[in-house]
Amino acid sequence: MTSVTTPPAVERPRVARARRYGVSSRFVPVLATLVLFCVMYGIGIANYNGFSDTQILLNIFIDNAHLLTVAVGMTFVILSGGIDLSVGAVLALGTVLAASLLQAGWPAVPVIVVVLASGALIGLAQGAIIHFFEIQPFIATLAGLFTARGLAQLISTKAIPITNDFWTTDATERIHFAGFRLSPSAVLALVIALIAGLALAYTRFGRNVYAIGGNRQSAALMGLPVARTRVLVYTLSGLCAALGGVLYSFETPTGNSLTGQGMELDAIAAVVIGGTLLTGGSGFLAGTVLGVLVLGLIQTMITFQGTLSSWWTRIFIAGLLFLFIVLQRVATRRER
Repeated sequence: MTSVTTPPAVERPRVARARRYGVSSRFVPVLATLVLFCVMYGIGIANYNGFSDTQILLNIFIDNAHLLTVAVGMTFVILSGGIDLSVGAVLALGTVLAASLLQAGWPAVPVIVVVLASGALIGLAQGAIIHFFEIQPFIATLAGLFTARGLAQLISTKAIPITNDFWTTDATERIHFAGFRLSPSAVLALVIALIAGLALAYTRFGRNVYAIGGNRQSAALMGLPVARTRVLVYTLSGLCAALGGVLYSFETPTGNSLTGQGMELDAIAAVVIGGTLLTGGSGFLAGTVLGVLVLGLIQTMITFQGTLSSWWTRIFIAGLLFLFIVLQRVATRRER
């Protein structure tokens, strides 16, 4: 009689290394982004006077509140295995719609409600088209980009100044604490990121997003609400983009149909640099916040340097994006 012995299981290299240091492999990409941010911040402190001031970091949140809000919605989309190219155009539509309605004499609160509803409606339509007609997210959201940008230019091809008291007050208002200051827009963006992170981690909807991004067919076989989750994810992305438009119009304050060109690429870059897999199913909102901080830190360091063109920001972001995509590819290959 021949006895068959089962060979011992071979632990995957990446998982083994993570366990050796007591860290789950799920957190490795986020930790890599955190290390990158610390290294960049250390370089800034070593080279530029005044860079160690904590207000420098808080200013990054003030300047990028709209980007953080858009990136929060994009995180849900990418985690579900999709992509949303329309967010920059929806942001622009939000600024123009808000400015035109305020110019027509509408009160501030109804204007914000209408802007948010328009963004959510565009996201809802995109999600429904993507799921029920089996259209690639790239194509469907590209159509959404053209639609939103066209609607914005249909409302006005010129910049519309905003003189509403609520808008102008928010643009200059600062919340002071412990000797530092933040804008209301930055505080709102951070609160939204916190709520979204908790929703992803502790709600059934968040678990469904991860499951669908990991394997949509398996999620459907398990009885998860794939259609509802995918449509809701794109609705959230449209809502966040419209809210980003409101925050951006607070900062400027103006409405412009040309605003937000390339914003979708900045949001995708922040999410990917933050450690979320482009193929979906793995990532954290905390990583997206770090990704926005990294992008803002690059801009801040170029400003402190003073001799570099702003285009170097794009070049550095492109390099980091390429690096993180290669790292993701290597990590996913080792896990197979």
